[in-house]
Amino acid sequence: MGHPTLEFSACYLDSPDFRETLKCYELELERTSKFLKELIKDGNSLNLFCFLAYSVAVQKFSQTLNLFQFDFIGDSLTDDEINIAQSFQEFAVLLQDVEHDRMMLVQNASDLLIKPLEKFRKEQIGVTKEKRKKFEKESEKYYSQLDKHLNLSAKKKESQLQEADDLLEKERVNFYESSVEYVYQIHQVQDRKKFDVVEPVLAFLHSILTLNNLTVEMTQDFMPYKQELQLSLQNTRNNYESTREELEELMKRMTNPLQICKMHSFLPMEGYLYCQEKWALGVSWVKYYCKYHKEGRLLFMVPCEQKTTTKQGPTQLTLKSCIRRKTDSIDKRFCFDVETIERNSPVTFQALSEGDRKLWMEAMDGKEPVSLFIYSLELNEVGFKFVRKCINYIETRGKLSVGRSVASSCPFRGCKSDNLDFRLSEIHSLTYKLPEKNREMLEMLIKHLVNVCSHSDENLMTPSNMAVIFGPTLMRAKEETVAAMLDIKFQNIVVEILIEDYKKIFSGLPEDSTARPVPPPRITPRKRQPITISKRPLRAYQAASQDHFQHTETCSRVCIQYFRCIHCVLICS
Repeated sequence: MGHPTLEFSACYLDSPDFRETLKCYELELERTSKFLKELIKDGNSLNLFCFLAYSVAVQKFSQTLNLFQFDFIGDSLTDDEINIAQSFQEFAVLLQDVEHDRMMLVQNASDLLIKPLEKFRKEQIGVTKEKRKKFEKESEKYYSQLDKHLNLSAKKKESQLQEADDLLEKERVNFYESSVEYVYQIHQVQDRKKFDVVEPVLAFLHSILTLNNLTVEMTQDFMPYKQELQLSLQNTRNNYESTREELEELMKRMTNPLQICKMHSFLPMEGYLYCQEKWALGVSWVKYYCKYHKEGRLLFMVPCEQKTTTKQGPTQLTLKSCIRRKTDSIDKRFCFDVETIERNSPVTFQALSEGDRKLWMEAMDGKEPVSLFIYSLELNEVGFKFVRKCINYIETRGKLSVGRSVASSCPFRGCKSDNLDFRLSEIHSLTYKLPEKNREMLEMLIKHLVNVCSHSDENLMTPSNMAVIFGPTLMRAKEETVAAMLDIKFQNIVVEILIEDYKKIFSGLPEDSTARPVPPPRITPRKRQPITISKRPLRAYQAASQDHFQHTETCSRVCIQYFRCIHCVLICS
């Protein structure tokens, strides 16, 4: 089951929807923590009992694995993530198959399973809980200060008002920073659990099989699936490393005041407003979360902090005009009046600050329009000459370095399809929808990458590893959001297909250039099924050690960092 993406920009608005999404992630975190505690307990029990007691413990362990399902962010999964999502069910099937002849006590459970899982709970889930406490503390401080601030009389001295404004701004910055850090940590623990939880289980399961002489044949049968899953784990880890750096950069930029101002110009106008409501016995100010849709001039108001005895539903108003409220006409700051079709008299709102009032006034056709500047980029012969020179230099000096180029962003709805032929066909078609110069630049670069990948025995740069590096480089999203960062894995798939099918894609036009129908969501099995334990081929494989996995992972990381350094050198040149 997928969860909505947590955007850093949502931290600034702090809407009820944002809070509800946070609750979903917090519940998932508690579920994962509880699952790990159960898994650690079940893993420890394997070392404490023999024969019948041991058999019961293994059955319980397999049941725990079988019942747990990974939740992923987004609406589509890569093939690697599908393999990972199915891995625990496959592990459970294998344990049930071999349990009748398992007689030997499990060894090395503490080092392979318990310690890594406890480390993940302590270092990842524990840190996330600390970030949550900080976020809740700063949230309480900020809204408490905000309530006091909004109740200040406008007749106070200017120096006192300025001091109050500065204090509120300080609390707001602290709250916003803690919110962004908390969202970032949530994404980290959600992504890391894909491999930090599965890998110890995989290593532990491997040790059980290889140490049990009675299950040698089944261990050999398990190896193809194990290697397939290990590859999926490594690909997922590479995608995580690539996405993590992008997320860190985005998080840092989102705390910059200039970025906040820029963000306001693109976000739909929504936020908290206090509405003046007149009653027979006086006037009260009611807090609402408001959303304004400029096209229909509709204002939606959702009441907050309702009493259980007086439930009030959302309100919809159609705007006629918006007028700034002068300070001397009301004993409240940051107010403005709105005339609506539904009500005979104007509705008075109080914004959270002077800047917030300006934004609402702008959205409602107020007096402070914001001009947007549009910049454009184009490829020219200077750029082509530079890239050709870089590629020529790299290919004459060695196969371990690659060039960098800019190509137009290409949509990837196609790479999410479960039909492999459709994936290739879509990417082939979309490539020829690019502007001619962009396609020429893309072909030049992909040809070079194919050349580098042909020496993968020496440089370790397979199409998959190359795609991890060039996916985010070649295909930039229009807006830098968390959802866009999490789609990097699909960008990588597109680049991998471009490399593997270079000759077919760039040899000529696609057979059918007409628009293809969008394929339905993945509800049936893929054409290329992953290797499953229940249908595994009888093939003998050399048992791979944990040192081998660590060596492979280290080589991959070194290659990725090396190529990123080459990119920086070429850009600075």
